[in-house]
Amino acid sequence: MFTSINPATGTAGESFAELTAAEIETRVARAADAFRAWRATDYETRTQLLSAIADQFDANRQRLAEIAVREMGKTLKSALAEVEKCAVGFRHYAQEGPGMLASREFATSGGKATARWLPMGPVLAVMPWNFPYWQVVRFLAPTIMAGNVGLLKHASSVQGVAAAIEEMVIAAGAPAGVFQNLAIKSDKVDALIADDRIVAVTLTGSEGAGMKVAEAAGRALKKVVLELGGSDPFIVMPSADLDLAAKTAVTARIQNTGQSCICAKRMIVHADVYDAFLERFAAGMRAVKAGDPMDAATDMGPLSSEEQRQTVLDQIAMIEKEGGKLLFGGEALPGKGAYMSAGILVDVPVDHAVAQEELFGPVAMLFKANDIDAAIALANDVPFGLGSSVWTDDPAERERFEREIEAGMTAVNQMLASSPEAPFGGVKRSGHGRELGPYGLHEFMNLKTVVG
Repeated sequence: MFTSINPATGTAGESFAELTAAEIETRVARAADAFRAWRATDYETRTQLLSAIADQFDANRQRLAEIAVREMGKTLKSALAEVEKCAVGFRHYAQEGPGMLASREFATSGGKATARWLPMGPVLAVMPWNFPYWQVVRFLAPTIMAGNVGLLKHASSVQGVAAAIEEMVIAAGAPAGVFQNLAIKSDKVDALIADDRIVAVTLTGSEGAGMKVAEAAGRALKKVVLELGGSDPFIVMPSADLDLAAKTAVTARIQNTGQSCICAKRMIVHADVYDAFLERFAAGMRAVKAGDPMDAATDMGPLSSEEQRQTVLDQIAMIEKEGGKLLFGGEALPGKGAYMSAGILVDVPVDHAVAQEELFGPVAMLFKANDIDAAIALANDVPFGLGSSVWTDDPAERERFEREIEAGMTAVNQMLASSPEAPFGGVKRSGHGRELGPYGLHEFMNLKTVVG
């Protein structure tokens, strides 16, 4: 049984029954049957379904957003924005998908060859709680457009969201089995990956979860896409607009209460502007209001759980023990709920293990760099390589950052954010493969060459 716990109050909410072995088998068999029919559909049928799902998300935006607020604590404002983004994602693939799947001809020594994009089969998605709608849509919209079918194993804490997504797809008129929610725990994932009817798996989550899924996929020789953790650098150089950089840094650190893989977590600031940036950044972080996520005046809600808050508090304590200094904040707030204050850590020992970890909460680590070489070295001195943000008006510096920062994504003079149009993913221990854009659509397709 899964029971939702509201992290703002600590109270239990709706409960959901875990699927039995027989029910899992029924759903996997249904997915395999659905694929045989769905793969034969034309692009117009697929795009019509995607548009209809988008309409469902739009029509139910308030209810869907409130489920996310109750289950993982994000503010209503951010939850509404997430639901709206999902509708945009479905419509993007409805509009652009057919063009992404266009065949391409090549001249060969023997005449000609044609490359065609063909569907592969049922895809299993293992998804986390922090963006419970959008991270599912990143897999689901291209899955439907590709002619594949999807099975979702969502995080235990957001089963209400998972059920609501399935409800939207069914209400849009999807044939039975094109998308199904699997209310199961993680210990059932290996067997699903090993099942011959499932052709691929995608996971967004922690390093540990990624390694387990990759190992199981490797044993089964299945394609896998992994979007794992990040410790994204936010680099500020002397030529940057400090007011805008500091204001954006606050938003980039506290979005989703700091619980985003692409949150800016490490602020790396050139020595010439370090003090000026810190003054502005600290003022912004001190002003962050944590509170009721349903209140429009709230900047950030609670962390997703008491356990998650304690993990962040333990990381802060370890950094302080090793010589780092907590300037302010970073403390559990009194009363009910998994709330904590926004804060800043300085003098963090870069070679300490905790400094190499992902800090999944509203506390920033601030570092000083004497020049661009030091800034790039600090940015790359972690095992992760998901996103990054750089602030400079120097074209030569911009070129170096784009070329030398070890990350799947770099934003220049703006906060990093995902969009349906552009590929999303990382390098190093942040995973491999890409979601979104044409590349996300192609990940789970057979690029078939036809000669003659």
